[in-house]
Amino acid sequence: MRLYLIGMPGAGKTTLGRALAAAYELPFRDLDEEIVAREQRSIADIFAAEGEAYFRQREAAVLREVVAELPGVVLATGGGTPCFHANMDLLLQTGYPLYLEVPIEELLQRVQRAAGSRPLLAQVDSPQALETRLRETLAAREQFYSRAPLRCSGSACTVAAVQQLLHQYRVSG
Repeated sequence: MRLYLIGMPGAGKTTLGRALAAAYELPFRDLDEEIVAREQRSIADIFAAEGEAYFRQREAAVLREVVAELPGVVLATGGGTPCFHANMDLLLQTGYPLYLEVPIEELLQRVQRAAGSRPLLAQVDSPQALETRLRETLAAREQFYSRAPLRCSGSACTVAAVQQLLHQYRVSG
C-alpha cells in the first residue's frame, strides 16, 4: 500500500505520516527530505540557486523515483507537489492520496514560527501578509487537493480516523 499525504504547509503531513507508517508497519518518507538528500542541499538553497521551476521538476523526478523504489510507503508530499507535472495523476494511479484539510487560522499558527524556512513563505513580512499568502495558495491548490479520494479535517485527523477512512474506501471502492 502507498499512502500519500497532501495538503498545505503546516497541515501535519510529516507528523501524521510518521505515525501512520508505524501503525501500518511501512517505511515513511518525506518528499522534501528525499529531495534534500538527493540534491545535497536545502530546499531554500535549491530555490535560491535554481528557482521554483527547477525545484518542481526535481520534485516530480524524486517523487517518481520514490514510487518506483517503494511498493509500500507512507509519503508526506510537499504542499505544492500535487499541483505540478501531473503529480496528482501519479498519486491517484499508484496509491491513496489523503488530503489533510486544515483551517487557514490553524495553518497560520503552525507556520508562523517556521515561515522563514519555507521558501514560498520566507518573503512574507507580517502575519496579515502570511494569512493572505496562505489563502491565495490554498485557493490555487484546492483544485488539485480536492481530487484526493480521502479527506481528513484538522485535529480530527488521527491514525484511527485515517485507518477508518482507508477501510471504508477500500470496501466501497
